[in-house]
Order: sequence, then C-alpha cells, then structure tokens
Amino acid sequence: MKIAVLLSGGVDSSVALRLLKDEGHQLTAFYLKIWLQDEFSFLGECPWEEDLKYARGVCEQADVPLEIIPLQTEYWDNVVSYTITEIKEGRTPNPDIFCNSLIKFGEFYDKIDSSFEKVASGHYANVEMLDGKYLLKSSPDPIKDQTYFLAYLTQQQLSRTLFPIGKYKKSEIRNMAGKYNLPTMARRDSQGICFLGQIKFKEFIKHHLGEIEGEIVDIDSGKVLGKHPGYYYFTIGQRSGLKLGGGPWFVVKKDVKKNIIYISKEDLSGRERNEFSVGKFNWISGNPPEKKNLKVKIRHGAKIYECMVVWLNQNVLKVKLSDSDSGIAPGQFAVFYDDDVCLGGGVILEDSD
Repeated sequence: MKIAVLLSGGVDSSVALRLLKDEGHQLTAFYLKIWLQDEFSFLGECPWEEDLKYARGVCEQADVPLEIIPLQTEYWDNVVSYTITEIKEGRTPNPDIFCNSLIKFGEFYDKIDSSFEKVASGHYANVEMLDGKYLLKSSPDPIKDQTYFLAYLTQQQLSRTLFPIGKYKKSEIRNMAGKYNLPTMARRDSQGICFLGQIKFKEFIKHHLGEIEGEIVDIDSGKVLGKHPGYYYFTIGQRSGLKLGGGPWFVVKKDVKKNIIYISKEDLSGRERNEFSVGKFNWISGNPPEKKNLKVKIRHGAKIYECMVVWLNQNVLKVKLSDSDSGIAPGQFAVFYDDDVCLGGGVILEDSD
C-alpha cells in the first residue's frame, strides 16, 4: 500500500516506519510542525529541531522520503485556543485528545494526497473490523496503551488508520529499535502536552493568562496557609507545586470566581467520589453503547474502573464507579471500554451542569 507515516522523532514511530518498510509498502514520512516554541523563543532553544534531526536520520537509514507539514495555525485554532479557554474556566483540559482527532487524523488527512491509502503512527492501539464497523482496541501494554487519547476518532478516520506497533509492548519496541540500530533507539519517551515540547505547562499558562495572586485555604480549618499565582495553575487532586510545609497537601476544590485554592492533608478519602456526569460525547461506532456495565478511564494510564452508566437524558450520562477517586475534575475526559474495545468518551461536567 501507499502509506503516509507520521514520524515524531521518537522511538515508537521510528519502529512503526521500519515495520511497514519490512512489509514492502510504499512509504512517505511526514513530520508535523505543530510546536509553539517560536512564540516562546525567550525561553531558549527550540527542541522541535532536535526531533526533526532524529526523524531525518531514521528516514535516511530506511531510504524513505520525509516531508515537513506546518500546522501551527490549524493547531492554534483547534487545540491551543480550547486549552486556554478550559484553563481559564478552571477546568482540566486534555489537548492531546484533540491533537489526534482534529490534527494528526484530521487536518493532516486534508493536507496529503488522497492517493495515500493509510496513515500510520506510533500509537499503542489496534484497529479491527467486525460486522462492517471499525473497532479501536487496546494495546497489550496497559501502561503505554493510548486508546484514551484516540477516543474521539470516527469510523471514517479509523478506516484509514494503521497502528503498526499496537500489538507489542514497549519493551519489545525498544528491543526492535536496537535490532534496527535506529538513531532513536536510546531516546527517552516524550512527556507532557504534545504542542509544548520542553516548555513547562506553567510557563505556557503564565504567557497567556499571567498571574493573579489568590489565597490557599485549608478546607478543614478555614485558615489561609499561603498565596498562589492563580487558580488556573492547579487541578483537583494535585499534590505538588503548593510549596507548603507540613504536607502532603492535596488540592480538593477551586473557587474560580474568588480565585481561592482549597487544600487538605487529612481524610482525603472523605472527598473522594465515585459518581459524576459526562456529556459532549464521541462514540466511535457512531452509536452510544447499549450496555450499562462498562469500564472507564478518567485519565491516561493503566488505571481503569468498572462502572455502571445511566442516561439522565440524551445528552448526559451518569457514571458510577466501582471505587472512589480523588482526582475527578470537570473538563477531564471519561473514556469507556467494553472489555478491550474503546467505545469513545465524553467530557466530565461540572456538578451543576
């Protein structure tokens, strides 16, 4: 097949490219320039250039052409502006979900020649066809599985998608990278939000929203324990970055209007909850699930809960977890599963929504 390969300069997409090369496909690699480092030049060197250097090395070794696609404008319009708005409203955004659905498997599709039959990436996920529908299925590596970040893909997008490393564990990918002697074989996995690169999230917030001093209050005693630079620097469940002694302290509540952060260090379980509402859905099959007993993730990672779901109306789903969680925050995405099939997901709503 003629395949467009999304190449990031990391080990996962590099191995994906080599696996497809070994299968004899006609490949063109694409590096998407979505970094915002240009506007953060005052912070130092732009690391996207290092990523591109590795991507070029992988392509030269495999004799695969590499093209650079600039998508900063599309990224700002679809992902960054959403992120800033959510932060300002005191919610917890997940820009990586929209990076995949709107950019990597959205705008990028529109940029490339329609003669490419598939778009491949280094995601840990699998696509299968069953009864005329494309299924998004989990990777065998529960820690690296990335179906959570792919939950807003559609049937049309999945029909053109390939995940060559989806059936492997991370340790196996590292071993393959060594056997291929890839330039990226020793690179560390990237961390943080996709469009920031090495820029710290706090610097991103400060650049766009500035600082507004507010109080840090012990929710149990009502005492003011310190000051903070703005409610939008903190998320529910957070326990680092408070710079207070006598901890550990956890962020348990935010008052956006009054710019107050409430914290607690004892009886945190009393503030855990096992119920929340979800809206703004994307169902990968095109239809909501009929089952009431499902599994759900409320963040990327291996942790997954058994849950029961009940429709409050056609737009809102009530979710009851099998266990409690102290880090459920409005704006986060709840992604639902039926065994190893990712069904899609929605946004966790404010209690009053």
